[in-house]
Amino acid sequence: MTSVYRSTLARPSDLDGWVAEGPVAIEHRDGGMVLSSSADEAELVAADRGDHAHFTLWCPEVFAADVEIAWDVRPLAGDGLAMLFFAATGTDGRDLFDPSLAERTGHYPQYHSGDVSTLHVSYLRRKWATERRFRTCNLRKSPGFHLVAQGADPLPGPDDADGHYRVRVTKRGAAVQFAIDDLTLFTFHDAAPLGAGRLGFRQMAPLVAHYRNLEVTPLS
Repeated sequence: MTSVYRSTLARPSDLDGWVAEGPVAIEHRDGGMVLSSSADEAELVAADRGDHAHFTLWCPEVFAADVEIAWDVRPLAGDGLAMLFFAATGTDGRDLFDPSLAERTGHYPQYHSGDVSTLHVSYLRRKWATERRFRTCNLRKSPGFHLVAQGADPLPGPDDADGHYRVRVTKRGAAVQFAIDDLTLFTFHDAAPLGAGRLGFRQMAPLVAHYRNLEVTPLS
């Protein structure tokens, strides 16, 4: 388990040890990293509406149960969705990368209803027309795809984005708080709090987004 973790995400070496699941394309520029899907056009318009064109990128560190996670994000192009997995482990006390777990390839059901135990907050939800009509940030707990908290999503789309936005997840005891630019969007009180675990960035195509200045701080 690590102490304070800081990374600009600006160089390939900043992702040493990170684990990509699914078709992720990574470019380092402008002081951070740009994430997009490397899936081809046929995959993006497949019968399952592109669900296999999405990806997850895991940080290799294990972080404390009580932790604050913050990063800068800017949407660059495309409708889609951005997400953070946190407090992620395998089920039954296994490590997230235990070889006994089922293979993960970026397909979302493998994460929300498989053998991964995690909280995951989604924001920049623009994939479907219903998400664009009424924009929310959603917190789910898995396994089981349980929607446990929801708040308004203040983030603009790529055309209206004005620089980067600071996103922050604070998990302390039973409380999980989500904020953007210091505006608290929801607080969830978990009856069975998750413990230490890993974090991962997830995107749904065709979103292209820029990330920088990841900072993870254990809370006493």
